Amino acid sequence: MNSITKALTAIVIAAFEQCGYDPALGEVTPSDRPDICQFQCNGAFAGAKLYRKAPFMIAEEVAALLREKSEFSSAEVVKPGFINLILTDEYILSVVKEIAADEHAGIPQAENPQTIVIDYGGPNVAKPLHIGHLRSAIIGQAMKNLARACGHKVYSDVHLGDWGLQIGLVIAELNERFPERRCFAADFDPERDSVEPLSAELLCEVYPFASNKSKEDEAFKEKAHIATYELQNGRAGYTALWKEILRVSVADLKENYSRLGVDFDYWYGESDADKYIPELMKILEEKGLSYESDGALVVDVQQEDDKAPIPPAIVRKSDNSSIYATTDLATIIQRERDFKPDKIWYVVDKRQELHFTQVFRCAKRAQLVPQETELELLGFGTMNGSDGKPYKTRDGGVMRLSDLIETVTESSEKRLESSAFVSEENRSEYARKLGMAALKFGDLINHRAKDYIFDIDKFLSAEGKTGIYILYTISRINSIMNKAEGLKPEFRGIYTDAEREIMLRLLMTGDAFRLAMSEKAPNYVCENAYQLAVAFSRFYHENRILDEEDEDKKLSWLALSLTVKRVITAHLDVLGIETVENM
Repeated sequence: MNSITKALTAIVIAAFEQCGYDPALGEVTPSDRPDICQFQCNGAFAGAKLYRKAPFMIAEEVAALLREKSEFSSAEVVKPGFINLILTDEYILSVVKEIAADEHAGIPQAENPQTIVIDYGGPNVAKPLHIGHLRSAIIGQAMKNLARACGHKVYSDVHLGDWGLQIGLVIAELNERFPERRCFAADFDPERDSVEPLSAELLCEVYPFASNKSKEDEAFKEKAHIATYELQNGRAGYTALWKEILRVSVADLKENYSRLGVDFDYWYGESDADKYIPELMKILEEKGLSYESDGALVVDVQQEDDKAPIPPAIVRKSDNSSIYATTDLATIIQRERDFKPDKIWYVVDKRQELHFTQVFRCAKRAQLVPQETELELLGFGTMNGSDGKPYKTRDGGVMRLSDLIETVTESSEKRLESSAFVSEENRSEYARKLGMAALKFGDLINHRAKDYIFDIDKFLSAEGKTGIYILYTISRINSIMNKAEGLKPEFRGIYTDAEREIMLRLLMTGDAFRLAMSEKAPNYVCENAYQLAVAFSRFYHENRILDEEDEDKKLSWLALSLTVKRVITAHLDVLGIETVENM
């Protein structure tokens, strides 16, 4: 179904056109003054310039036609030319009934569904997920859910860092600790020899140790570079060891992402794009785009309208090794071959903007994808501590993501100890759901590009813009419906201002999702869910639903409650938040 502003715009466009004016002037928006009207159209101001006519006169002509429409109880012109619109209760109710019956719960479906690849996660193998991976994971998951909810075909890819120097560092350190293992022998035979099993704990300890060691020991650093080179050139023992590192790391990563409620359709890594690098280099050379600069191979990406210099993209270092830009460009070739996407979105820290600007421009210059293919960075800000700096552990280190999840879950469980509605046997599961709701909503309520302060007490509060508040609303409706067993909810009318407020918020669901998609920002979904919950809370406190003697009112209020639950749940599904039965 259409969003409400799109449906109303179609009506007002027809009125402008009937009056002889440009139909583009008929755009309808939610009112800036909801105390005066519900919707408004300001097109008469632009019309005044086009037709050399007072905006008030244009607005009056159009409003006169709108007053005849059954959708509007009022179409008033306010000087100098605003058209203020109020809907009839009959029309509001009819749209709410459509939403209640709609299989998509009022989420507008794309008129021209597109194929979208979303790159998020970006972990490195042999390293534990840390707090810096949080935003990419939950924003990326929400964007995937959002695009699918709007009818698009979406493929998600974790894009593992599994082919660079970090692997060489791990191999070099394992070699020093276990030199006797066959995988380090020059005559390793994959048909005859095997690789000893590794553990996630060992790998998580080895990498930081090796990384620090390489900063102080030049010989070890060189050994790691050689190991990287030999792996990438097919040394059998290193390839077998790399596969074992990958097996252990991916299993550990999947477990941690699963705890966060995040998943991926594909677990491709930089290694999967490696085979496309020769083709990439050939394309850049044949198109005359690449040239040598200080021993490196680069591609110019500067454009005439750039306000600041954009350095050339380096596609091969002076030592003939590949870097991130090389792999990212090769990955674009791979994605074009595999998916033919209309859009590729990268959910990455916004501080990587320059890198992706270089990569996207290089990809378009080299025609790795059609010119109309959208390559876009969905950059996000940082999660900060109370000091306004990136969140750290008490000793100043970078917190593991598993530790953060544990901290949030434990805090949630403590708050449930006094709950009379959650049994002891269900407490752990409830704590997990509430903790994840607090963590995700606390992040996603902020526009993805903004930094925010991580405040666990605030996020776990049952008041304010929190995931807990939203879940409490669902729980409250569940309680009502359980007590109303045997009654058949049915919309009969609108009886109170509080009902009307809820219904208008339900009507805005489509616009919230359209805005979230256009700005690629899930915070609009969070905000609409919160506003729905607030409107329902007011209605709940003003009316005793189950004790209402008027049968029409009672059944209608139950239908409204069910619709609110269904629509809020659809919002939470997009945000990756699970509901609970009671709280």
